[in-house]
Amino acid sequence: MAEKIIIDTDPGQDDALAILLALASPEIEVLGITAAAGNVPLSLTEKNIRKICELAGRSDMGVYAGCSQPMSGTLVTAEYVHGASGLDGADLPEPVMPLQAMHGVDFIIETLRNEPSGTVTICTLGPMTNLGKALTKAPDIAGRIRRVVLMGGGLFEGGNVTPAAEFNIYVDPQAATIVFGCGAPIVMMPLDVTHKVLTTRARIAAFRALGTQVGEVAAGWLEYFERFDEAKYGTDGGPLHDPNVIAYLLKPDLYSGRHCNVEIEMESDLTRGMTVADWWGVSGRPKNALFIRDVDADGFFALLTERLATLGRADTVRQPKLRLV
Repeated sequence: MAEKIIIDTDPGQDDALAILLALASPEIEVLGITAAAGNVPLSLTEKNIRKICELAGRSDMGVYAGCSQPMSGTLVTAEYVHGASGLDGADLPEPVMPLQAMHGVDFIIETLRNEPSGTVTICTLGPMTNLGKALTKAPDIAGRIRRVVLMGGGLFEGGNVTPAAEFNIYVDPQAATIVFGCGAPIVMMPLDVTHKVLTTRARIAAFRALGTQVGEVAAGWLEYFERFDEAKYGTDGGPLHDPNVIAYLLKPDLYSGRHCNVEIEMESDLTRGMTVADWWGVSGRPKNALFIRDVDADGFFALLTERLATLGRADTVRQPKLRLV
């Protein structure tokens, strides 16, 4: 039986590939996709999700706009990484499929209440504002979540937006605190594992060699997206963060980690948004997350390439207009 999931996301090129991977995988049933503000503002993320769904030939997917601001403080965005659109590197047509009228937070609540308890996984690829708000508004849903699989945080790798904090957690540490404290099982994909999954030239060439619109668009996105991290880290390719969330659902044996306690720093100017992960078990605090640290990167890219190859062949998929960057 397919695993039922809700994807909560703020696309972003890496978010886009995570969505495509989920939509290409029969082992997963995507119940809906909620938009968060993060990499770019909400007005763009909800549009980007619909563009990605149409690229995959899934204009039937329900897309719901969520929160436009973090639970507290001012929204921080990352156009310097993702470009002004959030999906720079390949121009896609304006979406035709509608945005659903229901708010994303209400969709999360309603879905968890309507589906059998313990059957829905929440996959968060951006700041966790929507899930944090849902848990605050309807605390009863916490016990109904099968698990939360999230991209965020870091320990040994430090941060990527400050020396201590990873972007998704930094944007809304209050929401992250609520999620990590809600009692639902949590699987965490931090920078420690995503920095081991690099979009090398050979791996991007494999996407382009698929000979499909999806493969060409994916290559264009990644050639744009990786330029920031290549300059920052001096690597061949940049980390491909968010698809690890979906790949873990499909092939958990690609990954290894350790159950440990993870707390979120909310107050300090120096470490706001830091995930304080007790890898060595020195605090005595209860373990609340599976912290993933290692990955078979070749196996991950083989899976991603294989699944993307199944998308974009139908005549009904509209042809994207590519922009050279």
